[in-house]
Amino acid sequence: MMPIPGARHNQPPRTRAMPTPPQQPPQPPPPPRQGGAQPPMPGGRRRRWGFRRIVSLILLLLVALLAAIWLYLEFSINRVNALPDYEGRPAAAEGTNWLIVGSDSRAGLTPEQAKRLRSGDETGTSGRRTDTILVAHLPDNGTKPTLVSFPRDSDVEVPGYGVTKINSAFSYGGPKLMARTVEQATGLRIDHYAEVGFGGFAQIVDAIGGVEMKIPEKMTDTITGMTIPKGKQELNGAQALGFVRMRHSTATPRSDLDRVVNQRKFIGALAGELSSPSTFLNPFHVVPLLGAAPESLTIDKGDHLHNVIGLGWAMRGISSGGTVTTTVPVTDGSATTWDPTKSDQLFNALKNDTPVPKSVIEN
Repeated sequence: MMPIPGARHNQPPRTRAMPTPPQQPPQPPPPPRQGGAQPPMPGGRRRRWGFRRIVSLILLLLVALLAAIWLYLEFSINRVNALPDYEGRPAAAEGTNWLIVGSDSRAGLTPEQAKRLRSGDETGTSGRRTDTILVAHLPDNGTKPTLVSFPRDSDVEVPGYGVTKINSAFSYGGPKLMARTVEQATGLRIDHYAEVGFGGFAQIVDAIGGVEMKIPEKMTDTITGMTIPKGKQELNGAQALGFVRMRHSTATPRSDLDRVVNQRKFIGALAGELSSPSTFLNPFHVVPLLGAAPESLTIDKGDHLHNVIGLGWAMRGISSGGTVTTTVPVTDGSATTWDPTKSDQLFNALKNDTPVPKSVIEN
């Protein structure tokens, strides 16, 4: 039978063989890590990231706390208009000059507090005097800072009142007249002002747990009855106040001249305690200090916290010899009359930011 043209034949479908792809050589295993360490697990990465976040948060909180403390102190410290502006005022010179005043005002002290501090029976008096008058010179160059004590009975010209004792300027006209009197007597321009009263001084000392002092001989004040034993002593607020005020004692035969030396020694010891890590890292000292400092200190309206810190930092060197200390040179045995030649040499050295000649240093 002949096949019918065009008819489909039942033949198997034709297929075309596909070429076989080339075989890839196997990849070698990755080299082992040094020390045989295994690759970090994702959980380890998360743990490290969590630890970093915790550390960052702690640092952020610490910075915020320090900023809050700084702002609290900056805006809590008492301020007064202390620096005068008058014709003929000494021109600004090299370095920075602080006038530091220790006021004997009993304002704010109760009779019980005055008795504890042995500050006398003048509680509530309206007049103020100064037991302590100092000028601190902070140089702009590599010379040492200088702390100068002014005997409170020094005879100087007080503007508007004639020649009288230098500490009376504070009673007559407060900080502004005190600053002007010192400027005109020394030729130095006062750039900053700091004042501490009786109660504030004692509070600061008590806040940091006392100040260690080496007392060379037993001190007994015949007026107040305060006694400080010989040897290394941890002075509390009342004892510290007695130490820096004591002049009626066999341990202070030169009266006010010995007292101002003790005042400088104590300032150096106090500055060292305040800058010690055992103080500013101890919350039992920091918290009371934060409460006492703003009420204890009065500065000029143009001063700021960083100025005060700079002053304290410079005064740390008193105990170690890194800060020059001296009393204004006086005539032989006098606590009232300055030596004109030596005092001029002292003040000119400060004015020119040069080292103070050893021949004029009196301690």
